[in-house]
Amino acid sequence: MFKTWTGWRARTWLAVAGVTLGALVAAAPAVSASTLGGQAAASASGPVVGTANGAVRGLANGAVDEFLGIPYAAPPVGALRWRPPQPAASWPGVRDATQFAPHCPQPPSPFGQASMSEDCLFLNVFTPSHQKPGSPHPVMVWIHGGALVTGESDDYSPAKLVEDGVTVVTINYRLGALGFLAHPALADANGQSGDYGLMDQQAALRWVQRNIAGFGGNPHNVTIFGESAGGLSTLSQVASPQARGLFERAIVESGSYNLTQASLSSAEAAGAAFAANAGCASQTAACLRSLPVSTILASENAAGYTPNINSEVLPETLKTAFATGNFNRVPIINGTNRDEWRLFVALSELAGNPVTASNYQSMISSTLGVSPAVAAVIAAKYPLSAFPSPPIALGAVGTDAIFACPALTIDQSVSHFVPTFAYEFNDENAPENFLPPVSFPYGAAHASEIQYVMDLPTAAFPGTLSVQQQQLATIMKGYWTNFAKRGFPSSFGTPFWPLFNNLTQKMQSLAPPTPQTETDFANTHNCAFWTALEAG
Repeated sequence: MFKTWTGWRARTWLAVAGVTLGALVAAAPAVSASTLGGQAAASASGPVVGTANGAVRGLANGAVDEFLGIPYAAPPVGALRWRPPQPAASWPGVRDATQFAPHCPQPPSPFGQASMSEDCLFLNVFTPSHQKPGSPHPVMVWIHGGALVTGESDDYSPAKLVEDGVTVVTINYRLGALGFLAHPALADANGQSGDYGLMDQQAALRWVQRNIAGFGGNPHNVTIFGESAGGLSTLSQVASPQARGLFERAIVESGSYNLTQASLSSAEAAGAAFAANAGCASQTAACLRSLPVSTILASENAAGYTPNINSEVLPETLKTAFATGNFNRVPIINGTNRDEWRLFVALSELAGNPVTASNYQSMISSTLGVSPAVAAVIAAKYPLSAFPSPPIALGAVGTDAIFACPALTIDQSVSHFVPTFAYEFNDENAPENFLPPVSFPYGAAHASEIQYVMDLPTAAFPGTLSVQQQQLATIMKGYWTNFAKRGFPSSFGTPFWPLFNNLTQKMQSLAPPTPQTETDFANTHNCAFWTALEAG
């Protein structure tokens, strides 16, 4: 009855946005990388740190030392396109690390700045400026979101996390077809292809293991964290045998939307269709590797990418790995936002396709990839009479089916094996940073929690947090850094955050001014209904 839905999750992040991004570019004020904090002219007196490839000179920016645009792998160009990342070349003397380096190719969108540079495998290190000898800081490695087709490291300022005593690394990784195309012509000696972006993330984590001590970080206390596609990437690294030993904890923000990855054969079939569309129907690796970046961007799937099964990177689906305990067993924070899908409903409205009473059921059908009959069943469970407006109703459907209940599935699985802390971000008045106002309130929409953890210096619609929201932000930053420091988010002075277990299903409701524990998440999001519908 509902078999298409699980496979649909692999296309969810920009399934709506794919047809709307071009229309929204004009609505999003351009913010250049040069406007970001800490990018003053290089100073000969800036801090210098040695790495395995050479010394780098960064910026002293108040309480934070910044080292920007450090290569962690060789440029994945020419013969290295669609291959695992290779070691970066060394350099003589002291390399300037005071400017962000180019980020990976992508079209312009509200969620990322346009780029055509394949030479993009760079990372940035933000570390406390006053290092106590013999007291290395916990390390947090941020993986940005953007449907694995958009986004970049320089959209996020982790300075306030650093001020709480951690070293933060933000990374670029290959996106779109360049990062996630699977194709038989690109297969390695073991017949595997795809997941190059995940391999990049692992290369960055290996760089951290080799080099972060020089920046005052502890390579034996690394937390990976990310939002949306960055959260999915974090989950993928938790499940990947190749990432074993590269981190000690994981924080997943809204990353639960794709728990059943495509098989290698299915991903390679999609890759063959891409190759034919791009003019490489002969399916030769040489043809694919000679394509202009512009052709690749024009031919790739604008609806977003997800990882595929790959015996070296992801031997099985995330759902199976977590259910069976076959994953890297580290403590996990996992959570979602109360109104995730309203962001995507807004994208549809901004593109001229609003949700109305007359198209509500058809929008359910297209959103979840289900038949009209199943859409009618869902509409009966989520009747328009129960919601202030049709867009809010569809927002609830998408939130529950795509994010909330899959996140609960993760919590239920991994809590059998590792300490698990679950949350729901519940600030209904969170500022919307990426899109202009629409006909309905955004609520606690997708990505709205990021601004409570890090600053967003390039956001098209920057918001101001109220006093109570600032209080929540302070607590959330403390939760994140406490977890990185000792594997437990609570500390003296912060509201207690209990462990998740299947019996009580306690979660932390992150709402201003002070988080509280909640136990009704499954009922609120109708997870029993969705589980039965998927199994039907």
